[in-house]
Amino acid sequence: MTDNNKDLNEMLKIKREKLAELKQEGRDPHEIVNFKDRTPAGKIKDNFEEYDGKSARIAGRIIAKRGHGNMSFMDIQDESGKIQIVNRKNVIGDEFKQVKKYDIGDIVGIEGNVFKTNQGEISIETQTPQLLTKSLQMLPEKWHGLKDPDLRYRQRYLDLIVNPEVKEVFYLRSQIISEIRKFLDGRGFMEVETPILNTIAGGATARPFITHHNTLDIDMYLRIANELYLKRLIVGGFDKVYEMGRMFRNEGMDATHNPEYTAMELYQAYADYEDMMEITEHMIETVATNVLGKTTIEYDGQQIELKAPWARIPMIDAIKNETGIDFNEIASYEDAVAIAKEKGVEVKETRGEIISEFFEEFVEETLIQPTFVIDYPVEISPLAKRKNDDKSLTYRFEAFINGKEVANAFSELNDAADQRERFEAQVAKREKGDDEAQMMDYDFVNALEVGLPPTGGLGIGIDRVIMLLTGQHSIRDVLLFPTMKPIGLEKAENRDSSKETYETYDKLTTEKIDFSKVKVEPLFEDMVDFETFSKSDFRVVKVKNCEEVPKSKKLLKFTLDDGSEKERVILSGIKEYYSAESLIGKTLLAICNLPPRKMMGIDSEGMIISAICEYDGEEKLNLIMLDNSIPAGSKLY
Repeated sequence: MTDNNKDLNEMLKIKREKLAELKQEGRDPHEIVNFKDRTPAGKIKDNFEEYDGKSARIAGRIIAKRGHGNMSFMDIQDESGKIQIVNRKNVIGDEFKQVKKYDIGDIVGIEGNVFKTNQGEISIETQTPQLLTKSLQMLPEKWHGLKDPDLRYRQRYLDLIVNPEVKEVFYLRSQIISEIRKFLDGRGFMEVETPILNTIAGGATARPFITHHNTLDIDMYLRIANELYLKRLIVGGFDKVYEMGRMFRNEGMDATHNPEYTAMELYQAYADYEDMMEITEHMIETVATNVLGKTTIEYDGQQIELKAPWARIPMIDAIKNETGIDFNEIASYEDAVAIAKEKGVEVKETRGEIISEFFEEFVEETLIQPTFVIDYPVEISPLAKRKNDDKSLTYRFEAFINGKEVANAFSELNDAADQRERFEAQVAKREKGDDEAQMMDYDFVNALEVGLPPTGGLGIGIDRVIMLLTGQHSIRDVLLFPTMKPIGLEKAENRDSSKETYETYDKLTTEKIDFSKVKVEPLFEDMVDFETFSKSDFRVVKVKNCEEVPKSKKLLKFTLDDGSEKERVILSGIKEYYSAESLIGKTLLAICNLPPRKMMGIDSEGMIISAICEYDGEEKLNLIMLDNSIPAGSKLY
């Protein structure tokens, strides 16, 4: 055990001894049930003239303490901010001994007089102190705070204490959601609730989470979308409905994807996708105006104007603008396959899917300003109405801002026979192994046979909108408790869970290794001269972001700080061994002077260094992880 660990354990022991002593003295803070008539610290500081010389009651957590002799100071932090507390022995008498025993992290209630020190700091002089909660843990060190992203997300409560500016994002999140509801309520939409547990995973193309209902003895699915239930309500006679809530998709995790996320879907009878465009652009504009006081935001160094109207462009035209390839002139599947092979685009089963691949490969990331991409191929739009003038396309759009999709909308398909055929096509894909294809929903087809009026439908990714409006670059920074894999005690308590979950991906804990099962490659016999070796530029790199590469079973995309001003992107085929989110914030080793190499259309600018051996007959890979105190850009010597 290191000296640091000994010191830490000793401090934790002292905290527990202090609590035991308080209980023996009849001062158990756990017996206190309230502390009423509090005044927020921020209110006192903002209205000092009103409170100057008057008594006030404040409660909060001690985040700093100092002083000696017969006088001490504490900084108390509550939800509104922090304020200095001044404790004088000649004022509070014997209670001064108790106050001296308070620790950083303790929660206290203070009644005292508001004043301003000679240095001009607004403070409260304690008249009556009260310990409300004894903290038994150590807060992260004051100056360095809590910076490790992995720990910040796992222990958000500490993050909120030590990095209070994080709270601002979640205040804004709450306001944004409230403004969306206000906007829709003002337009006559009714908010409804539909089931989260479904017997069919429908309404989207995604892999679901599966659970089991013991009483009914059936497998059920956490919803991947609420679309089909909401359209049933339109069939039933409601003209305008919406629902905002959690969706669940058992898919990859990266900077814009979390397994559970917040989405809003709405449906309006007798409307079409043009009406949905108008709602989308005016909703985002209104929310930005009411929450931020402006419609122009800066994101990734780009000035983005959210004011309506937004640009509109057909998907095929957008592809032509970026590549010169006109799919209006490429009518056959065979010709589409040929051009895909020529351009290095993944070949899919239909012309429409190939068109979509071209869009994702060459167009999507170029759409910085708000843009509606319209006229999607029918093969990738199983719930949208076909266009009257081109049956291969649909009345569908997706809205993009800063290269990311934020909304998806249709003129909803209400032809029951056509819907049945599209479901059957999805079922065929599912039977071939596509576990993201949709299932047959006979009851929904029956609802369409009862009659769905012409309807416009819209889905918006609320978390992505919040990321945009708050300037955050990871979905985990707009979710209070993002999904994280268990470590340590959590892992031990869940030891009966699946091997895939806890063994394949969990590289945060140390596994015991039977070295008799390890087999390493023989050392190279050929020597390399020092001059050749010295040409390889090995550098310490910090992982700013890590995400799965779409459509790749192996690749993770690293965005790295290599000590220069420019971010470095490196792709590495280690997805089988590590989850993307577990690597964010880690310190790794990379070769930085290899020529760029295209992988899945992305330039990879170097190589992440790993250690590989054979273990019990299988390949085992470990990333070389370094101490986080080593600066980015440090050269291997």
